[in-house]
Amino acid sequence: MFFPCTALSNLLFTSCPKLLSIVRSTMSQAVNKERRMGASILRLFFHDCFVNGCDASILLDDTSSFTGEKNAGPNKMSARGFEVIDTIKANVEAACNGTVSCADILAIAARDGVVLLGGPTWIVQLGRKDSRTASQSAANSQIPAPSFNLSQLTSSFSNKGLNARDLTALSGAHTIGQAQCKNFRPHIYNDVNINAAFAASLKVNCPATIGSGDSNLAPLDVQTPGRFENNYYKNLVRQRGLLHSDQELFNGGSQDSLVRS
Repeated sequence: MFFPCTALSNLLFTSCPKLLSIVRSTMSQAVNKERRMGASILRLFFHDCFVNGCDASILLDDTSSFTGEKNAGPNKMSARGFEVIDTIKANVEAACNGTVSCADILAIAARDGVVLLGGPTWIVQLGRKDSRTASQSAANSQIPAPSFNLSQLTSSFSNKGLNARDLTALSGAHTIGQAQCKNFRPHIYNDVNINAAFAASLKVNCPATIGSGDSNLAPLDVQTPGRFENNYYKNLVRQRGLLHSDQELFNGGSQDSLVRS
């Protein structure tokens, strides 16, 4: 029997009426403890969805039959928030055992993290199924890299059925969270499309030598890293994008006008 997404959502709300309040409460506790966690959960959701769909495969540990996504290049030592999703899942299971997938929980938690940081809300349709396998090779090849140029970014998103406008809009998630030095080092030392004073301020905590300070953090939005709004785009106009891939959205190309608006 086929149920449309809206019908599945209604079924879940009937069978697990406290689902949304449980997720929101647990996320609120996590974000109050560490505001960065809202961004971490959103990134976790994005990295899950970009690899074979939003199926919670990123949550799976390695097994004898597959190598999971946790230790793929884009996730190793950077993907975080797994314990928050585990806590939410345990709380949901206590209220309605065997009813809600981890994939749905991650989708709701990502939305709630944005809302708790001052961002917009949206309706999360439910009914996802959890994957029983994962692919490290797919995570390595499909998740956009911080070194990508606009053409590579556009192609990467196009492969997922998303256009250039979607790319620019979704990149606005970088108004929250932080990035590691190894991911923005090439931009601040090698690129010319970056504000000189901004680059100099970042070099203090991100040495030029590869392997030195690789995991040191800097906010993706230098103005308000813990609040979800549109300063990310204002930063791009001022050539203050942290990642090479960020500044590519405002670099004399097709997305300049959208970034300005």
